[in-house]
Amino acid sequence: MKVAGFTFIRNALRYDYPVVEAITSILPICDYFLVAVGRSDDETLDLVRGIGDSKIHVLETVWDESLREGGRVLAVETNKAFDAIPPEFDWCFYIQADECVHEDALPAIRTGMEQYLADPLTEGLLFHYRHFYGSYDFVGASRRWYRHEVRIVRNDKRIRSWKDAQGFRIVRHQNMDVASPSESLKEAEKLRVRLLPAHIHHYGWVKHPLAQQRKQESFNRWWHSDEAARAMAGEKVVYQYDGKEPLSRFGGSHPAVMLPRIRAMNWQFEGDPSQVRWSWKDRVSMWLEKTIGWRPGEYRNYELL
Repeated sequence: MKVAGFTFIRNALRYDYPVVEAITSILPICDYFLVAVGRSDDETLDLVRGIGDSKIHVLETVWDESLREGGRVLAVETNKAFDAIPPEFDWCFYIQADECVHEDALPAIRTGMEQYLADPLTEGLLFHYRHFYGSYDFVGASRRWYRHEVRIVRNDKRIRSWKDAQGFRIVRHQNMDVASPSESLKEAEKLRVRLLPAHIHHYGWVKHPLAQQRKQESFNRWWHSDEAARAMAGEKVVYQYDGKEPLSRFGGSHPAVMLPRIRAMNWQFEGDPSQVRWSWKDRVSMWLEKTIGWRPGEYRNYELL
């Protein structure tokens, strides 16, 4: 079994993405790693090359500034990286630039890939998620945070990054154009997947407020017009984390690759989860989820086997 990792990144230093940690967190179980590095306004290319591992291969890209509806450009860049992976690899492990995997989970992930390698029904592997918010001590607890997503797929180029690159779909019909933008693949189908006993740690909402504000000002442009993006980001110099966001205190351990970044945290998160008042819908949903494992109205961009 041969495994390739892949990701994409642009302006990692400017927007404080832990892309080096993301890559190195899964590098031990990858035989090859493809990083699509978009033309940046900082030293992102040098940052990625500086990892200094022979398994890492860089594809330099230019983001299409016209793909600004629904985050399309993120899927396009994901597909560029995926399509550049050579055919000899069996599984492709996708990690976004603000995600990490704990080293303790790597054996279970590799076991899952080995277990389902010969199973033609299994097109991808699904992960649990932890979404950290405001600091490394709290995870999002409300319904707005997705619980699962596909991060390992077969090396089958009919598989396409979907919409804004949160997940994937597959083009099963030969008369469909696989090279079309993801949002035009109306008949693309959900992947058939198996759930792994492993978590993705998502750190996109844990940044210094200055970096988070810069990210919001830029990131919203990939979904909205310049005017709308400016209005959404506001005129603030620093980002104001929502102190009313329902959170749970995290009692586990972080991936070892993240520990230097965590020790260097230099801002104070002022949210107090104990004071948050849950809506009745969230209370009912949480009760159902804890009791029977069902989250009402949950969006699933996959078919769980």
